[in-house]
Amino acid sequence: MRRLIFGLAALALPASALAQSYQCRVPQNLLVPEQRADSPTRQLPVTGYTLALSWSPEFCRNRQSSRRDATQCSGRTGRFGLIVHGLWPDGRSTWPQYCRTAQRVTVPEAKRNLCMMPSPSLMARQWTKHGSCMSRKPETYFKVTRILYDSLRFPDYDRISRQDNLTAGDIRRAFASANGKHWRPEHVGIKLNQRGWLQELRLCYGKDFMPTRCKPRQMGARDNALAKIWRGL
Repeated sequence: MRRLIFGLAALALPASALAQSYQCRVPQNLLVPEQRADSPTRQLPVTGYTLALSWSPEFCRNRQSSRRDATQCSGRTGRFGLIVHGLWPDGRSTWPQYCRTAQRVTVPEAKRNLCMMPSPSLMARQWTKHGSCMSRKPETYFKVTRILYDSLRFPDYDRISRQDNLTAGDIRRAFASANGKHWRPEHVGIKLNQRGWLQELRLCYGKDFMPTRCKPRQMGARDNALAKIWRGL
């Protein structure tokens, strides 16, 4: 894992190159709730990874007053665009989950990652369910996640949202085009909600953490599916 982290660090872009921009203020008082497994343990060989990026304006659309989602949606700690839902290990037919661990996400670690994943409870759940099958410590899991996230360029989805007859394929191609030679549209899964609004991007990686073709169950919406992007207005 250490060798892999050094390799990933070489892919990271300088902060000035990132197209994602939002304000983020880390609160002084932060609690990380304990998470318990809600489904069986599956310890399986890892064949690849998915980095799921949630489109925060859509997630927060009706959650501005939610106490549970206050860090992400109230506006008191900032406004967010694409944030990390989770980094998920994948297997051949299903995914590993809830591997045995006594490690928990600490408050300092939660603060370190809050601008990338603005929910302490989500961090705790992602570590317990997914990260525990990737590394021995949550610090390593979140370090890999940060390197991947920081290596990405984000298109201007506010501008793209105004495009006539927008499709899932347009959203895929915009992301691939913004991220250079290693990325292609078939590396990007698109999840739309039942009303056709963008909910998540799901970026597919091989075992070497290089972009790879998504499996059918990762691709989500077809290229010709009409799509909408909520701008938070």
